[in-house]
Amino acid sequence: MTLLYKASAFALAILFHLPAIAQQESPSQKKDIEHVLVTVPIHRTNAETALPVTVLTGDDLRNNLSATIGETLASKPGLASASFGPSVGQPVIRGQQGARVMVLQNSTSSADASNISADHSVSVEPVLAEAIEVLRGPSTLLYGGGAIGGVVNVIDKRVPVVVPDQLTGSAELRHGSVNDETTAVIAINGGSGNTAFHFDALDRDSNDVEISGRAAHEAEETTEGYIANTDSKTKSYTFGISQVFDKGFIGIAVNRLDSEYGIPPGAHEHHHDEGEEEEEEEEEEEELVRLDIEQTRYDIRADIHDVIPAIENLRWFFTYSDYEHQELEGAEVGTEWTNETWENRFELVHKPIANWHGVIGLQIKESEIAAVGDESFIPETEVSNYGLFVVEDFHHGDWSYELGARIDRDELKPGSDIKNETFTNVSLSASTLWAIDDQWSLGVALSQSERAPVIEELFSNEGNSLGGYVEHVATSAIEVGSRELDSEQANNIDLSLSYKTDSFDGYLTLFFNDFKDYIYLDNTGLQQGETDILQYAQENAEFYGVEFEATFTLASMLGGDIMLTVFGDRIEGELDTAGDLPRMPPQRIGSRIEFTQGALTSYLSVIDADDQDKPGVNEEETEGYTRWDAGVSYRLEMSANQEAVGFIRLKNISDEEIRNSSSFLREIAPEAGRSIEAGVRYNF
Repeated sequence: MTLLYKASAFALAILFHLPAIAQQESPSQKKDIEHVLVTVPIHRTNAETALPVTVLTGDDLRNNLSATIGETLASKPGLASASFGPSVGQPVIRGQQGARVMVLQNSTSSADASNISADHSVSVEPVLAEAIEVLRGPSTLLYGGGAIGGVVNVIDKRVPVVVPDQLTGSAELRHGSVNDETTAVIAINGGSGNTAFHFDALDRDSNDVEISGRAAHEAEETTEGYIANTDSKTKSYTFGISQVFDKGFIGIAVNRLDSEYGIPPGAHEHHHDEGEEEEEEEEEEEELVRLDIEQTRYDIRADIHDVIPAIENLRWFFTYSDYEHQELEGAEVGTEWTNETWENRFELVHKPIANWHGVIGLQIKESEIAAVGDESFIPETEVSNYGLFVVEDFHHGDWSYELGARIDRDELKPGSDIKNETFTNVSLSASTLWAIDDQWSLGVALSQSERAPVIEELFSNEGNSLGGYVEHVATSAIEVGSRELDSEQANNIDLSLSYKTDSFDGYLTLFFNDFKDYIYLDNTGLQQGETDILQYAQENAEFYGVEFEATFTLASMLGGDIMLTVFGDRIEGELDTAGDLPRMPPQRIGSRIEFTQGALTSYLSVIDADDQDKPGVNEEETEGYTRWDAGVSYRLEMSANQEAVGFIRLKNISDEEIRNSSSFLREIAPEAGRSIEAGVRYNF
């Protein structure tokens, strides 16, 4: 805990001492319009809730954009990316990932297969986002058990909510040198009368990613300077239309996503019995694995306000998604995954009653998930989730309070003769925010959250036995489910202190998450051939850490402003008896200095990550790194409603070899090397 205390003390020093430096606000500094949170049903700004929230919008989002959600968020405190080559970057929130982190598209699930396996990409495109909201910590109250680690909500304009006065939109073209990636994006918003429409399209094409040094640490045969089979192609098209009236709107959107990407060599190695090795060795050396993804998604959204005196808003979110991907082994289809999902979400926001203002919600989700092929290790399963929740807030003087409760019922119905499983879970939360004065605020958030086991935890290799187990090639292990698993329970506390003026914005958050019956993969000590056999088991676990960020004006010179941001995080995760949990992010500290003069903006940033010397059982330690990035952009006002923005960004300037401790592939696939990215964006 010593390093944790040091990090907390350093963050407190920033909060208490730097505001004095930033007291004098630059006359030229612009006031930003605060983003109103969409992910929280009682819509409010970030400063009005005790929940730990990260929001990326505007230039902050554009400067951090990457091809994956995880990489887009990775520079923010408490967040990281679980990479599996450059095309896969699943978000990590306070050390939680996979089935414990829910990725949403406009407040309904991404409806893909990313939470089942580490090599499956998230089907949500950050490049098309207007904003990304992250709830750092348990969010089961709002979105069910899959959000016990947190929520990432990617918000775009696919379902229009207003009719624009004139045609608006943007077009962007960017190119990155590290993998010869070219991305083209266009978005158009228009309408007439009561009808509004939206159209967007994305085309991205990349080659093998360049790296610093060798791809694999210890392999005798490996590539140097690049990672083979990491090229990708992605196309996405969206059209939405709405009818807008005085008291709300109703609209529908359809999206088509086609994506293909390669998996780094060695990630999908098969282990064979000795007699099979010589026969298949030559064939396997030439075999590369690729994923071919197709998804068609329909979204309906309706919002009606002030229909009757007691009701402030009625909201309806509906999503239907038909998702499939094929895992191609050379020219053959190894495994085909499908996920057909229907989701309904209803929210009723009532007007204040005795100063209590709140929302009652109902969420219904039905999914049919299947994997067919040589590497299928889960049965075809129907999954039903039903959730009923209520959230209420109360304001009294300088204090605001929030209480909430949710009950969930999860039903899993596997095929064949496997017994159905049903779980009923209850989640509770309470938080308070004290506005000490106009600048300081103190928040406390408490929650008790429950999560039902998911398909792979219950049914992996169901009905198989030693000698007939199917390997999960993404983890290079055999995973065996257990139908004896209970729901896991997390008791969490967040303490946050923030200070905000026109020229300074900073926060410090301490958190502690105590898990009962945490579900994890336990090494049985057995092997099938050369492959370890792991079984899902339960044990109590603890997660604790600190996050901080402070942004302030250093000085004004040459007609512009110099802004400095300092940030950092540290998290520990350990089981009661089995030791440290694997793939935890390292301790990090970083800073970013930005100079803005009229239309010109430039920045220099650095992140220093410590060694991850607590890798968990049977895992290797990961070396730390220092990553430097820089960029410059110029904004050209062409008319009152038109502008062009040109930008150049340098990433990983020192060409550092970065091994990501949150990645299954850190030993064979490091992160990208030095890159120059240039582009132009036209807004109208």
